[in-house]
Amino acid sequence: MRRIAILFFALFPSLLFAQEGYTIKGQLTGKVPAIVYFTSVYGERATLLDSVKPDPAGKFLFKLRPGLQPGLYRLVWGKDQLLDLVFNKENIEFSTVALFPADSIHFISSDENRIYYFFRRIDRLTQSKMEVLTPVLDYYPDNDDYYLRSVMKYEFIQKEESRILDSLASRNPGFYAIRMFKTMKTPFISGSLLKDDRINWLKTHFFDGADFQDTLLIHSNVWSNKAISYLALYSDNRLSQKQLETEFIKAVTVILSSASGNAEVFKFLLDYIVGGFDKYHFDDVITYIADNFQDPFACEDQARKTALQKKLDNFKKIAIGKQAPDFDLTDNKGKHIKLSASNSEYTLVVFWSSECGHCAEMLPKVKKLYEGQKHKRFEIIAVSIDTSRTEWTGFLKQEKLNWINVCDFKGFAGPATEEYNIYATPTMFLLDRNKKILAKPVSYRELEEALKENGLL
Repeated sequence: MRRIAILFFALFPSLLFAQEGYTIKGQLTGKVPAIVYFTSVYGERATLLDSVKPDPAGKFLFKLRPGLQPGLYRLVWGKDQLLDLVFNKENIEFSTVALFPADSIHFISSDENRIYYFFRRIDRLTQSKMEVLTPVLDYYPDNDDYYLRSVMKYEFIQKEESRILDSLASRNPGFYAIRMFKTMKTPFISGSLLKDDRINWLKTHFFDGADFQDTLLIHSNVWSNKAISYLALYSDNRLSQKQLETEFIKAVTVILSSASGNAEVFKFLLDYIVGGFDKYHFDDVITYIADNFQDPFACEDQARKTALQKKLDNFKKIAIGKQAPDFDLTDNKGKHIKLSASNSEYTLVVFWSSECGHCAEMLPKVKKLYEGQKHKRFEIIAVSIDTSRTEWTGFLKQEKLNWINVCDFKGFAGPATEEYNIYATPTMFLLDRNKKILAKPVSYRELEEALKENGLL
């Protein structure tokens, strides 16, 4: 009995530690920051999980909550000072220079991160070598010995990287970092392919090695980076936005079709892609997605639909050619204003905020167009997403904005902003007399073009 008690007390510290969870222990040399933030990584979205103050020597400790999901996490302590770390149920201890964290990292413990940073350096070197050789393959005479040696070198570099990754995988089965690199890795490209053939081959085979069943990779930047790299194959700065949208529709179809076998990965990519194209106002792409794909976790019951599915449904409603959703909001004089009640030949709906710098720059220009009409053919209904009446009315008085101004002080959570999928300001909709959407100009220049196309300038 005494031996059992001794054994229990000998094991007690480790048992207690296991209950408390794992730790990240770091030391930053050089200029010590005031605070270090610990965030999760979900594509390009970072969520703050914890923060600590380093001691004067730059040492700090994070105690991770029990049950923390394996994945990629990030430490941040400055505008450009951040460090990605792989967590997979092990303690992490490291030291690095605060100003150049990734380049000077030294891991005292954590095999996952040793492998992650080792192979990341290998991959960057591989990509650099291939980028140097690519112009030779594209432009050098193919009957020259140097060209043939370059083809062999180009292929050897890829095979060598694959050999290193396979060796690491065989010695470290189940490592999260290995799973990341296997999915991120570009398939082998023959050095003899011409430029256009190489791009077309990649468009067909880019996802050959990607494991869409690995849902844990959602907790990293793997799928977002993979999607961006694939979309880049379709990008061409010689194309107009409309032509680019046509190309991106092809890319989106491949990405989402490839991921369709796993609902969680599919939803992640759907949400990420929609958010990205919405940010850059690629409306044709978003409308195509809304018409052809849906959130696999959405219910037909309207009350139980996911936020993503509601967003997709709303995109269908606000496509060019559709009837603009009606709204009823209160103006700055307390009067109810319904969009459908406007009798103007044309209506420009502008979603804006007094805190938006772009709005403050653009609205005075729009005011000149509005007040410069010889015959008033278009009305402006400016929907503010302000939450403060004082800020809203103060801006209106300062800029003397005498068109129709409305606000419900609910910010981005207002019914109108949700129905029009407003996630950034300014956002504009040009409507005809019947409230059909004619244009969705993104900038002041595009607004001028839309007004000219409809004979309003």
